[in-house]
Amino acid sequence: MKRLFRISFNILISSIIPIISWFFLSIIFTHDLANVFSLTYPIQCLSGMIISIFGTGANIVKYKDNDSYSNNNGIFYGTIFSFFIFLIIIINTKTYINFMNMDFNVYNAFCIYSLIEILFNTILQLLLTKLYYMDNEKLANRISLIYNFINFFTLLTLALVTRNQIITITLSLMISLTMIIIYFSRIIGKVNFKFNISHCFKYNSSSFFLNLLFFIIYLFGFKNSFVYGTDYLIAITFSTLVTDTQWDIIDSVKTVAKIDISKKEFNYKEHFKNATKLYLLLILSIIFMSCILYPIYKPNINIVSIFILLQIVDFILSLFTEIKICYLQLEDSAFKITLNIVIAYLIRVILSFIKTPYCTIIAQLTATTYMFIYTKIKFKKEFI
Repeated sequence: MKRLFRISFNILISSIIPIISWFFLSIIFTHDLANVFSLTYPIQCLSGMIISIFGTGANIVKYKDNDSYSNNNGIFYGTIFSFFIFLIIIINTKTYINFMNMDFNVYNAFCIYSLIEILFNTILQLLLTKLYYMDNEKLANRISLIYNFINFFTLLTLALVTRNQIITITLSLMISLTMIIIYFSRIIGKVNFKFNISHCFKYNSSSFFLNLLFFIIYLFGFKNSFVYGTDYLIAITFSTLVTDTQWDIIDSVKTVAKIDISKKEFNYKEHFKNATKLYLLLILSIIFMSCILYPIYKPNINIVSIFILLQIVDFILSLFTEIKICYLQLEDSAFKITLNIVIAYLIRVILSFIKTPYCTIIAQLTATTYMFIYTKIKFKKEFI
């Protein structure tokens, strides 16, 4: 349980700091900046795709295939690939903002800042994933705390002192880059440049396709939802702010399960018991954050209540699916579980195009229900 909460704490810090940062930046500069979080939200899924292969997948290969260099090679190649992908997106920032039906002149500078920070966080997560699989969560905690708090206080201090977006962004990113270079050089270790990407993909293909489909869903779903006007834009941003951290923290449940499965130390009942405690805390935190932030954002109560209620229902269903997916991926059939995840999320993709501002949450709940039914049937047959 301690390990689960340590990893959860790291994810909490890396997830909540950006949310708080956008909140204060919207006060210092312009209230529109709070929407940058939703604007670049789909790009976080690209980050998840990279981490699933070059981070989690590479570390699983190290233990299942006895490839001692796999984790370091994953960090090396994952960093190069990340720079290439994000450079393409940054060069096409104007096209991206216009595609999302938002104002380029308002969001350009901080959209670029957000994209670069997502890049840095991707590299940081590749490094922290190595530490998780080495059972060194305490060091990962320290690194996550130092990086995120220095990033947070630097950004806000520069914003308050200079009141200039370009100066704030430039100096803040320079400090973040310096920290990333220091951590990278200290953690990566020896690289032999031999990387079995097919096995990395095989052992974590479900997470890769999950993030790929999430990217498509949020890219087009948010684009469609933003057309319905300010009330829905604010409600979507609000519901995302109060639930995104919790969804990120759920990754700790999957991370711990994958570590134990790959090391042949898996106990489903124990994992489910610990996960239940964590999920309860997360649902309570959604309610708490909603009460705290409501007077500030003042979303339409009817609209935002629908979004948040359906998110909580989805949370409860996911409790019964996530650990089972990890087990079936590594111990039963990677192809079968990945295929069913693809089916579920293709349904979600299709539903994200329906003509309603609630398209993303309806699609999300439908996909989770499908996986809940599939894993309940399959896991009962396979698990002993």
